[in-house]
Amino acid sequence: MDYPKARRITQRHIAERAAVSQSVVSLVLNGKADAISRIPKGTRDRVMAVIRETGYVADPAARRLAGVGNKIFGVFTYEPAFADNSTDFYTPLLLGIEAKAEELGCDLLMFTSAPVENGRRRIFHENNRLALADGCLLLGREMAHDDLLRLVESRLPFVAVGRRDVEGVPYVGVDYVAATSELARRARELGHERFYYLHFDSPAESVRDRKRAMDDLRALPFVEVAIRASDGTDIAADWAAIREFRPTVLFVDRAERAESLYRLATEAGLAIPGDLSMVVLEETSQADGRGVDFTRLSPPRGLLGSSAVGLLGRILSSNDNPSGSELRTLLDCEVKDGATLAVPNKGNVL
Repeated sequence: MDYPKARRITQRHIAERAAVSQSVVSLVLNGKADAISRIPKGTRDRVMAVIRETGYVADPAARRLAGVGNKIFGVFTYEPAFADNSTDFYTPLLLGIEAKAEELGCDLLMFTSAPVENGRRRIFHENNRLALADGCLLLGREMAHDDLLRLVESRLPFVAVGRRDVEGVPYVGVDYVAATSELARRARELGHERFYYLHFDSPAESVRDRKRAMDDLRALPFVEVAIRASDGTDIAADWAAIREFRPTVLFVDRAERAESLYRLATEAGLAIPGDLSMVVLEETSQADGRGVDFTRLSPPRGLLGSSAVGLLGRILSSNDNPSGSELRTLLDCEVKDGATLAVPNKGNVL
């Protein structure tokens, strides 16, 4: 029997070709051991032969409704994940996701059709396709708390990448508090007493965690400035404000801005770290063996991605039942010594 190429092959077509009932085809496809054992091997082989011959592919949405997994993990990003710069956070993260999904024998489905409102992608919309996946990974610096609450209530399995404050949200994040605190401690022990902190203006948990780690320094001469990547802030104006305050150490949580400030400092004849120490609170292009060897944080981005996939796999597994702290994990963040933090210049030549 030939089937029109324009028509989707269904289980009914498979049943007709194999001369069995549609329920037998369904049992064979679902692969549940207790059900398959009741079907004679010859019948199973005949059904599988027709499936191979016709190129049948199960409807993933129908399988989800039937409570059968497709081994498809969705990936939803609240912001563009395929950046083209060397300090891109997402590439190692996505490589970790890909590697773990391959290890688990799962496919990845990127949800890219979400409409954008106020610069943010909306996970819930009229053409929502989340149900095509068994579960979903959420990526993004900022995630709408309303979205997260709705996902929890929907009972769709999901894991957020990055720590989240919303109750009931499973996540794998990075312990930025401990790592940032360690860098602040090192600066104090070296004798630094004037701190300038330039950070991304965002309510994201990862930003707030870094800020919280700086709390012990606020009794010292300390300036904190929030910037937005899209506000058109002139880097020269930032540098002028820094020089006016005359810090001995500069903490910056955006690698690109740190590299620009480093360039301005050296063009002004300053030695880093001889005249001004600099600390970056994320990974930099030095991770690729290029650029300035900043004293910096180095989040385990690949491990972050693979661990999030692993947790989602555990949530979906019928043989596992993670609970409590297993659902909300923080990974250690490495501190790279680099070459930009040293004993302060008491003459402060800024």
